[in-house]
Amino acid sequence: MAKSISSRKANTGKPGSTAQARIIREGALNQARRSLILDAARAAFSELGLDGASLREIAKRAGYTPGAIYSYFANLEEIYGALLGESLQRLNQVVHDAKANTRAKPQTAETTELLRAKVEAFYTFYRDNPKELDLGFYLFNGAKPRGLTPELNHALNEQLLASLQPVRDLLVTAGLNTEEATVETSAVFAHIVGTLVLTHTGRIRLFQQSPDALFEKYMNSLIQRLPVSHEQDFT
Repeated sequence: MAKSISSRKANTGKPGSTAQARIIREGALNQARRSLILDAARAAFSELGLDGASLREIAKRAGYTPGAIYSYFANLEEIYGALLGESLQRLNQVVHDAKANTRAKPQTAETTELLRAKVEAFYTFYRDNPKELDLGFYLFNGAKPRGLTPELNHALNEQLLASLQPVRDLLVTAGLNTEEATVETSAVFAHIVGTLVLTHTGRIRLFQQSPDALFEKYMNSLIQRLPVSHEQDFT
């Protein structure tokens, strides 16, 4: 009898453990299904354009019925927003992780080299992932704003601005005031996007220029006109 009671006591935790395991398993399955839908949507957007891809088409590619999609996303815009949000998260991480090559360099040079590294990380992310550029700047089917809700549009814009915040902060550290840093950050963003749009559309061949060389020249010019660079000239 004692053994039987002991066994029952030992088993009292099993129902809870089973329920917890089931919750974890269902969560993993839901995440896998969501990822599958997003992968299908990315392919559909790429092939058919943002306006040509439908929920029905995405469901077909994912192997689900259109009704099943609504368990994960309310509409097409929400799918697009999720894709762009994940893309911007990856961009932010790449910029955050960028480090300067600062071996045996003074503090002033460390600032400019870190600035160069952050901007280059932003540039190479979109250079090496042209579909991310298409997604981020509505280029699958013409450069025009999508029908996102104001709340989602604001959240996505905040993520994009966050990826450029380290650049703006370093420009302030390099001696610019807040307004000047904002102007230069805007110019950095415009130069990168413009150069890469020309590259990905093939139009840069009209000028017989290398996009990487243009980017390098722009960065050298930016750093040279920073106050901290002129301080280095006198050290």
